[in-house]
Amino acid sequence: MGVTVSCPRCGDRVRKPDLMHTAWRCDTCGEVPPFHVAEHIGPEILESVLRRPAPSLDHLPLWCPWPLPPGWVVTGVGWAGDDRDGVRATALACSGPDPLLGGPADVVLIAEQPGVGLGTRFGGLPGLDCGNLVAEAQASGHAGPDAKIRAGGHHIPLWSVKSPGDRSAYVSEAQGMWLYAVAWPASAGYLLAEHVVLRDLSDGVPPELVYGAPSPCLHGRV
Repeated sequence: MGVTVSCPRCGDRVRKPDLMHTAWRCDTCGEVPPFHVAEHIGPEILESVLRRPAPSLDHLPLWCPWPLPPGWVVTGVGWAGDDRDGVRATALACSGPDPLLGGPADVVLIAEQPGVGLGTRFGGLPGLDCGNLVAEAQASGHAGPDAKIRAGGHHIPLWSVKSPGDRSAYVSEAQGMWLYAVAWPASAGYLLAEHVVLRDLSDGVPPELVYGAPSPCLHGRV
């Protein structure tokens, strides 16, 4: 399986461990869990990602909208971590028609442990975690969350946070980890208001899952 490897926090290249350093390193961010993105996507690649161990956990969730919205397909998968510390974050990309404008759209769903910084990178958000962003959204006087989804059998509130104008970003917490949903273009975030149900693919990959060409968003080409 071909993969590209980058820093989860800034997207720059990373250095492998060597005789002097036991961890992967980014020249800008220091020691990081490297972010791997599979160059292609399909059932075998998805299964190989799901078999990777997580530190002190059976697995990290790999969230996927299920059923997929009409016209949408899975277009990429990635994970942050290494053989020493295990997987600390997962990312799944889906692509399809923009629910408002009708053009092409992408959504990346990220589950991560604290301190990874992958979700804030894709969301164009400050810092490594979204805890303060959720607190600010809750304290902003809103009557409630900006969207609600169902993930892992539970109703999850999603909070819209300020992101660059080319995307929309929603944050929350599910199964004790941060959950990010980032959509390109910004109008594609409306998809999350349509009673979305997220399935953890670690619990089983539906045989009907449809795959498409790799998403440029997951590969950092946005």
